[in-house]
Amino acid sequence: MLKNKTIAFLGAGNMAEAMISGTVQSGKIAKDQIIVSNRSNKEKLQEINEKYGVRTLLKDQLPFSEIDILILAMKPKDIDKALDSINHLVKSDTVIMSVLAGITTSHMEEQLPGGQSVIRVMPNTSSMLKESATAISAGRFTSEEDMMNAKELLSSIGEVYVIDESKMDIFTGIAGSGPAYFYYLMEHIEKTGAEAGLDPQMARKIGAQTIFGAAKMMLEREETPTQLRENVTSPNGTTAAGLDALAQFGGGKAISEAVKGAEKRSKEISSELQSRQLVTN
Repeated sequence: MLKNKTIAFLGAGNMAEAMISGTVQSGKIAKDQIIVSNRSNKEKLQEINEKYGVRTLLKDQLPFSEIDILILAMKPKDIDKALDSINHLVKSDTVIMSVLAGITTSHMEEQLPGGQSVIRVMPNTSSMLKESATAISAGRFTSEEDMMNAKELLSSIGEVYVIDESKMDIFTGIAGSGPAYFYYLMEHIEKTGAEAGLDPQMARKIGAQTIFGAAKMMLEREETPTQLRENVTSPNGTTAAGLDALAQFGGGKAISEAVKGAEKRSKEISSELQSRQLVTN
């Protein structure tokens, strides 16, 4: 269904590039269907053009009359300025997809022409390897066909989950910010391994393979996380000792609080924008 549709990115930062990388690698979307833009960073656009072979233009050069799906990928704080600059340029049948944390579909709909289709999207940077966990939520005016096209597009960068928008903040805490938690874990695994005499590169590979294997077990077997943990935990064994240390130093609580912290910040971003809009009005 996406054949001959033009997909444009407004914003060319890390998240946009991760999505572009995965989409191009998948081969599901032709490179000439993708346009990437930003306000003024020509060097970044040239870099993306050379790496991925997609079209790149400054924002003021975007052919809005050709764009079928416009992906908003700037910083959340810049959303209002961006919407104000495009609301008189987008076609009525252009689908607006936002990957910005904390920005609700209703917030965008208020600043776009009436009836504009808006879809809220939360991918993660594993999009770069076509392994994202991506959530999507429909706005008031989004059709079933729009959602099907969004799912088809986003499936090129990983797994897609359709969720109620009220759950988007917790999804952000788990999956949107989630890769950073595992990178943080890997930093400590690598550091501890190196302190014990392992080559740092080897410690990194050992830790990464261990996390990868555990993730595959979770995805491919029917056991719950609790059951899988219990399966590898012998009484008075090494794993039990490690888990005891995690519990003693608050490992489980730290993970929960990390998710809650990201969720809270996503909600705060939305509230801050609403407050700012009220002051402006």
